[in-house]
Amino acid sequence: MYSFETKVRVRYGETDQMGFVYYGVFAQYFEIGRVELLRSLGISYKKLEEKGYFLPVVNFEIQYKKPALYDDELTIKTTIKQLPSARITFYYETYNAEDILLNTGKVVLVFVEKTTKKPCPPPALIMDKLKKKLES
Repeated sequence: MYSFETKVRVRYGETDQMGFVYYGVFAQYFEIGRVELLRSLGISYKKLEEKGYFLPVVNFEIQYKKPALYDDELTIKTTIKQLPSARITFYYETYNAEDILLNTGKVVLVFVEKTTKKPCPPPALIMDKLKKKLES
């Protein structure tokens, strides 16, 4: 299992009339967590695309427990629990500054060859780095 934490500050435009973070914004927060976890491994989406891979989302799940509010500093904990196949699954937990769990989630992406737009195995670039992290 490999986890990485990212901080996000809730902006006014991300809240609804009740002052809660609008539910759809968490898809963007989870993406930030996912991108930063990959970056922590030395992998960027830009580099993956340059090497001929896309990573579209095929499943998004979230369970809300408590609301996040305007100006809250959130911690997005992103975890990879197993080596990917053609699919890679990211698990999420969002906490506020008081360390209260606000939600949990799961996002599944599929590796796709840029030219054919067909699913493919993950690149060695990702597998090598994840093996090291998941085995330690």
